[in-house]
Amino acid sequence: MATFTRDGVALHYLDEGPRDGPIVVFSNSLGTDLRLWEPILPLLPDGLRIIRYDMRGHGASDVPAAPYSMGALVSDIEALLDHLEVRNALFVGLSIGGMIAQGLAVKRLDQVRAMVLSNTAAKIGSPKLWEDRIAGVRAGGVEALTDAILERWFSRAFLTDPRLPYWRAMVTSTPDEGYIGCSAAIAGTDFYTPTSGLRLPTLGIAGAEDSSTPPDLVRETVNLIPGSKFVLLRRAGHLPHVEQPEGYAEALTTFMHETGHLPPEA
Repeated sequence: MATFTRDGVALHYLDEGPRDGPIVVFSNSLGTDLRLWEPILPLLPDGLRIIRYDMRGHGASDVPAAPYSMGALVSDIEALLDHLEVRNALFVGLSIGGMIAQGLAVKRLDQVRAMVLSNTAAKIGSPKLWEDRIAGVRAGGVEALTDAILERWFSRAFLTDPRLPYWRAMVTSTPDEGYIGCSAAIAGTDFYTPTSGLRLPTLGIAGAEDSSTPPDLVRETVNLIPGSKFVLLRRAGHLPHVEQPEGYAEALTTFMHETGHLPPEA
């Protein structure tokens, strides 16, 4: 297991593919780990260097005491990418991962040449919403909120899908302290002003049935960046790459060709 330590916190990561391949960095949603992206990896073009990691408090990374700041989450991946000597990556962030993408792009355009903001926003929810979520985890653990989380994440049809227990197990395995810490980071983040100053190729992806970050919210954030593109995936919720992996992989691949991250399609 590969780990990198920043500020006393060990981060678990995977760095796969050819060292000289076009780099794609994936950043997860709250309550998941780096396995989140497995449904689409076989559908992406060959030859990519793919980097995935567990943010602090999640997966196999360390779980420092809550609360966490968005600045710390951004600095974690910034330091990891410096450690891996990464420049000019395509950064794909989902939910809180998309907030991290925005923060990193504002800070380090040498690391991020293009980004995908998936099911995310410049500001997600209200401080009161996150205060209530944190209180719920403190009272009953992540387990107590899991049914409600899954209902927000997935389309109604997927809630009876045989794959659902896999995603339930991923959520319930999230350490309570890590979930609380990252919830606090989201609660304290409003990127509308810094994101509106960005000028880099950006693709927004939303799920038509996402009640966590509805399509209009994703579109509003992506529209802050001139020249950005937006894709809406039908019959999908907050994790559209799980419910519509082919459509999601196609959107990513097309964006990579359009931005020159991959050679133009013949």
